[in-house]
Amino acid sequence: MRTEPSATSAAGTARAGCSPSAAPAPHAVNPAHPVALPARRHLPVQPAGTPVLDVTIPVHNEERDLERCVRRLHEHLARTFPYGFRITVADNASTDSTPLISAGLERELPEVRAFRLEEKGRGRALRTVWSASDAPVLAYMDVDLSTDLNALLPLVAPLISGHSDLAIGSRLARSSRVVRGAKREFISRTYNLILRGSLAARFSDAQCGFKAIRRDVAQRLLPMVEDTGWFFDTEMLVLAERAGLRIHEVPVDWVDDPASTVHIVSTARDDLKGVWRIGRALAVGALPLDRLSRPFGDDPRDRQLSGVPGGLARQLVGFCAVGALSTLFYLLLYSLSRTAMGPQLANAAALLVSAVANTSANRRLTFGVRGRDRAVRHQAQGLAVFAIGLTLTSGSLVALDAAGPDAAHSTEVAVLLAANLAATILRFLLFRAWVFPDRTTSPDDSKGDAR
Repeated sequence: MRTEPSATSAAGTARAGCSPSAAPAPHAVNPAHPVALPARRHLPVQPAGTPVLDVTIPVHNEERDLERCVRRLHEHLARTFPYGFRITVADNASTDSTPLISAGLERELPEVRAFRLEEKGRGRALRTVWSASDAPVLAYMDVDLSTDLNALLPLVAPLISGHSDLAIGSRLARSSRVVRGAKREFISRTYNLILRGSLAARFSDAQCGFKAIRRDVAQRLLPMVEDTGWFFDTEMLVLAERAGLRIHEVPVDWVDDPASTVHIVSTARDDLKGVWRIGRALAVGALPLDRLSRPFGDDPRDRQLSGVPGGLARQLVGFCAVGALSTLFYLLLYSLSRTAMGPQLANAAALLVSAVANTSANRRLTFGVRGRDRAVRHQAQGLAVFAIGLTLTSGSLVALDAAGPDAAHSTEVAVLLAANLAATILRFLLFRAWVFPDRTTSPDDSKGDAR
């Protein structure tokens, strides 16, 4: 039976086909890592007996269900899975006969190994086992086997093919079939609504105990995940999604285990604390998510075109959306203040307020700049761009007044809209080239890529 990797257990770990590796400190950035993950590729065919998939089953005092679960999973994989596999029982400091059962299964079934940790925590167990595994696809499922095993191959297939980075089973997908009590259903849906509202999560089910990840992604992602308990799944998914990794969702058939030992109240409290911690870290830009970015694949449509800057289409969409809202905001301010302040002063005040809001929104939403670094400088540059817009719009008012002093209010607004459109186009060009230039690559990096 194996224990958590250490200097004394290196030999036993190596015998299991794993290289011991201590989990790095959360949020640590290893300078040896390249800036981005490599492009996804279909996994190569492995030699006979080499595991492509390592399924981890985290357990704590599960003597009642463990053997039944492992034998059923082993039989299913041996009968249906076309690649080599391994089943790892990650024992989290059990005090019953769970360690003995794990050791017996390891002796009897060549594809099963037992892994002992002296501290509790599902997240800690998954991080430890996944960090030490040599399989290119890593998965885990709960010991109660609430999820139908027919979903396992659809779960890991997108990872093997190179299509996706992570995969999750979803009990909340429209085509899922779920049998569970109203209390758990309410808690699950409420929790996912909280994630959508607070962290803008787009995945549908954070806590289903049925997930998989590619090992190259796990090597980068796991050191950034702080939680060692039940919030581990959510934190991993939120960081992956924010970094732009592809998460594949599989509808599952799921039957609740009435004998589950999960403490709902304490788990919910810890999850809410985790949501607050992650939200705060994302707000201040404290997470090095650029380490998880992916280059485009080999699709010809993804190739760089000469003279077309990367990300231009996405930035245009974001800038247009922010610009439309800013224009409405500007017109509202101008209309409210024109009577009291006069057209020139009202135009200047409306432009100033909307320019500050516009710069802040474009900084975060259009150009993806997080944190406080250079925020004051960006606002100063944004005000310089505002001054150019003020010159254009004020000049248009002067020209209108010279052409027809008694022009209708509707004509005045139309002229301002045209001037604003010209100022908006110029603002985007200045924002992209001067205020928020792309600093992800340097001339040296480009030369290195060319080589």
